[in-house]
Amino acid sequence: MSRHVTFMTIDDAAHYSPQERAAIVAAYPAHEREARARGIPVLGSGRIFPVAEASIACAPFRLPRYWPRIGALDFGWDHPSAAVELAWDTEADVVYVTKAVRASQQTPAMQTLTLKPWGEWLPFAWPRDGRRETLEGAGVALAKQYAAHGLNMLSRHAQFADGSVSVEAGLMEMLDRMQSGRFKVFSTLTDWFEEFRLFHRKDGQVVKLRDDLMAATRYGVMMLREAVVDPAEFKAARRPAGQSDPLGAFR
Repeated sequence: MSRHVTFMTIDDAAHYSPQERAAIVAAYPAHEREARARGIPVLGSGRIFPVAEASIACAPFRLPRYWPRIGALDFGWDHPSAAVELAWDTEADVVYVTKAVRASQQTPAMQTLTLKPWGEWLPFAWPRDGRRETLEGAGVALAKQYAAHGLNMLSRHAQFADGSVSVEAGLMEMLDRMQSGRFKVFSTLTDWFEEFRLFHRKDGQVVKLRDDLMAATRYGVMMLREAVVDPAEFKAARRPAGQSDPLGAFR
């Protein structure tokens, strides 16, 4: 007999009005609200991002043309491949996750068909090891496969400016942004939030299960310095009055 687990939040209960949903959530004790309203298990200190979902979720909006963007990939086969797009408000130093996709058993050619419409100009960050099960160096080969199909892959794997690739440093950078209001996610990205709710540690180690979009996001944050402005959009854009230009994009 097959089984399927469906994750739902109180926002999926369409028979309640927004006001009724808010009242129901407010009636729960504060420490139980995430678990009862959004299905987030009580993981205690094991939860990697112990922040309220509402503090990072935002309604989708049209991105300003002058915001740099970057894509990021986490390779996979039986466990899903995943990709995200990040947009960077350089004025406020706020990162927005604006797109997210996840799929199992898709070749680089098939995934590229999904990702190229995001913009052939969009650079993609990628991990040092192509798949966790493969030997060191496989990530380079996979990156070349994606590039051969027309995806704009960065020339080097995801790393910090000093060349380090620490997973913990990447997670702490994401958490610091979340806690300081400098990390937002479009509220329509249900797969991303599903992973966010369950992302946790066990015995101090990150549980690598349904973490594909989390990993892709981490690679994008690590390589944020490689984000670029859409050339076509930039050409048609006009610098707003009083808009500073910390990246020198309008010079």
